[in-house]
This record gives sequence, structure tokens and C-alpha cells, in this order.
Amino acid sequence: MVCIQCCGFFSNNWNGSLYYLFNYGRKIKLNKTNPNLILFTILHKEDVGKRLDRYLVQKIKNESRSKIQNWIRSKLVLVNKLHKKTGYLLELEDEIRLKIPDSPPINSEKPEPIELNIVYEDDEIAVIDKPSGLVVHSGISNTSGTLVNGLLFHFKSLSAGNQSFRPGIIHRLDKETSGVIVIAKTDFAHSKISKQFQNREVEKKYIALTWGQWEKKHGFIDFSIGRNRKEPTSFIIDEKGKASLTKYSVEKQFRHLALVSFFPKTGRTHQIRVHSSSLGHPIFGDGKYGGGVSKAKGYLPEFTNFYKKNIKELDRHVLHAKEIKFKHPKNNKIMNFKAQLPKEILNLINSLETLYEKK
Repeated sequence: MVCIQCCGFFSNNWNGSLYYLFNYGRKIKLNKTNPNLILFTILHKEDVGKRLDRYLVQKIKNESRSKIQNWIRSKLVLVNKLHKKTGYLLELEDEIRLKIPDSPPINSEKPEPIELNIVYEDDEIAVIDKPSGLVVHSGISNTSGTLVNGLLFHFKSLSAGNQSFRPGIIHRLDKETSGVIVIAKTDFAHSKISKQFQNREVEKKYIALTWGQWEKKHGFIDFSIGRNRKEPTSFIIDEKGKASLTKYSVEKQFRHLALVSFFPKTGRTHQIRVHSSSLGHPIFGDGKYGGGVSKAKGYLPEFTNFYKKNIKELDRHVLHAKEIKFKHPKNNKIMNFKAQLPKEILNLINSLETLYEKK
């Protein structure tokens, strides 16, 4: 039987086919025959106007907002017997029917002996320095050889995650992006750290090599981002998209390129890549957003040849998750982890400096 925490206390004893729990005037109805089914009734004006997903996050403890949003999208949550969007605003006397799904089997993915650089590990979390080229979890085109497969091999315990093919995964890095990524070994840690991400309490620093001369050395990029309907795997600046904010600082300006630190304040897919490209500074090697081989044209032959050669040899975009800071889920201690730039990026930077010195 599933033990569910509602409005501040646990209930795992059943004295009838149906009974009600009352706390601060809110009514929650539990079903004995289906202990995964909960019904909420909106009785107080203080709950009117709240988003559906945020209301449920408050009521269902130790579950992340992203997981609850997945339940809503999967029609496991109905309002007045109708499917509603995650942002539906509650009204007085709305009845919310929530069917909590059974925990998916964690072994839906198979362990594989993939070598991992484990930066830190304790009973609740692990921190990995992910290499470029390693996909975080399986998808349509990647059914094995992922970070998840490696995690299952190295760790006895991982959080269930939001989906059975994502055990332990709280946040993601793109395939070609290297650097630090935090892993949850328990559902408790997953929920706690997910909420820090949602509340924008996690501090992240990325290093990238970008094209062009930056006009300002420091600043913010504040453009909403939405999915590109013409190419669904990419994203664009879209005023109707999701609010997105990135802080940046130019660390070193080269002749045609710049080494830039990025501090994303929101966590949109491809956010840094889209934001940097939107200012005319795509990331070196990022063909999807204009920073690939075609960008190397138009310079003196020695520069064009150098850029093309290195883009092809690197076979990645030069974006690295350098640092992450968050509170430990158990003791709230500030945890700060760093990943040094990988050898291929350091070699590229050294080669650039040598090239520019000669010119």
C-alpha cells in the first residue's frame, strides 16, 4: 500500500471504504479500494486562483513539481472530471482527482560498465563530471550507452526519477556539453534538490568559447525561449515562450573568439546556446545555432583553416558546466563542486593563443 502525506500528516490506516481528512478546512478524500487515488476539494478562498501544479506540490509532500506536472499532462489529474493544463487557475469548489501512479521499475534501464568520473558521493547524492558525447538518458535515438546506464552500474541506489528511464536524473546537460551534473540517490534528495532548481536557488557557472567581439564585457540576456516549430529539436527567441535569463561575463577576448562565463538564472533547454547566439555570438562548434563550420568562412585563410580544422576534430560545441552550488538535501550545508576544463578545450585555447601571437 502507498503511504501518502497530505497536508502535514501521514495516513496509512483505513477504517471504511471512504473517509475524509480535514486540516485547516481543506477536505481530502481517500479511497480504500484504490489507495493511490486522492480527491481534493477547494473550500477556502486562499486556494482560489492558485495554479493547479503548485497547489498539488504543496499538498503532496516529497514529490517534485516536474513529476506532478508530468502527472497532469498524462491525465492522472482531473479537475471536475476534466483534463486541465498545469497552469489552470483553481476555482471555489473545484474537485481535483489525483491518481498517483505506481512507482516505475528502476530496472527498465540496464546497467552498463561505462567509466564515470565520480567527483563526490554520499548516501543521498553523487556528483559526476560528464564528458562530452555522453547522453544523459535514453531517447528515441539513444537506447543504451547513456549516463543512466552507467549510474545503474556504479550505484546500488538511485531515485526513481520522473520517468522510469531517468533514475537519479534531477537536471540534464546536452550530449556535447561536458561538466558537473548532480545525481539523486534517493527520492528524498531528488525532491529536495528539484525544489531548489524550481526556486532558482541552485547556482551554476558555465564556460564557453563564443564567436565574435562582445560589445559589453558583462551583462544579462533576458529573452524568452520557445521551441522552433519548423525544427522541433531546436529552440528560438520567442516572446510567447518561457521567460529565460542568463548572466554573462567575458573572461578573455581573442581576435575572432571570446572565452565567456555564463550564469543561467533559469533552466531552459539549450538556454545558453540560444541566448549567446541571439546576440550574434554562437558557441564555437555549435552547428545547430550557427557556430559550426559555416561560421569559419570570411576570415584570412590561415584563420579559416584553423577554425574549420578544430571544429571538425573537436566534434563538439565548446560549452562546459564548470561549477554548481546547492544545499545538501539532508543538512542544508552549502555544497560547491567544480569540473576543470577538459583537455581538448584547454588544448584549443592554447592553440588559439599561439595562433594570435604569431599574427
